[in-house]
Amino acid sequence: MFVYAIQSQINNFIYVGMTGNVNIRLEQHNSGKNKSTKAYRPWKLFYEEYCVDQISARKREKQLKSGYGKEFLKSILK
Repeated sequence: MFVYAIQSQINNFIYVGMTGNVNIRLEQHNSGKNKSTKAYRPWKLFYEEYCVDQISARKREKQLKSGYGKEFLKSILK
């Protein structure tokens, strides 16, 4: 499993998610198959992290969605 972060190229919005295949998931975001990200297309992948299982991936996803996690992701973009 992977945890990933993508950035909207129109308003710099950051979306964090988890998936088994980052490339396919990015294609889904950019093709409008995800309702929550459809309006902010196109997306660019800027962070991915491998996790050993779904439980650890979900935990890391929650961390990255927190205030501290968002600041960590923003620091990568600088």
